[in-house]
Amino acid sequence: MNLEIERKFLVKNDSFKSKAFQKKQIKQGFLNSDKERTVRVRIIEDKAFLTIKGKSNNAGTIRFEWEKEIPLLEAEKLMLLTEKTAIEKCRYYIKEGNRVFEVDEFFGANSGLIIAEIELTTEDESFSKPSWLGKEVTGELKYYNSSLSKSPFCFWA
Repeated sequence: MNLEIERKFLVKNDSFKSKAFQKKQIKQGFLNSDKERTVRVRIIEDKAFLTIKGKSNNAGTIRFEWEKEIPLLEAEKLMLLTEKTAIEKCRYYIKEGNRVFEVDEFFGANSGLIIAEIELTTEDESFSKPSWLGKEVTGELKYYNSSLSKSPFCFWA
């Protein structure tokens, strides 16, 4: 079984941008955003993926993830079937120590939100935390992309 182990953080400022070694535009939508499982269609520039994720453990750090690359044209057609708000973001890749942080700057209805994620090999693995990293939001459902597609950041109080 493919398990994803990750932690999520808010980002304090945009100083991370100057440290990025790569950035990519992403558009994604959800065919299913049930809390027990999500089915996502994602387009990253000229590539596309279909992803199924299971429910997270109690800490929000571990969950099943299955992903397969699909033809771009098929992904564009599937995007027409997705739920509510599409997620649009720019992902920055930043090396910190022996790990890479993926920092998502959201646009559209989620404009103003910036979230950093780090994938780990074990749940209790230690890692270097850069100064631009803010509050940890691992396990907080409202920060999941599937939740942001239903309840965008622009509507939060």
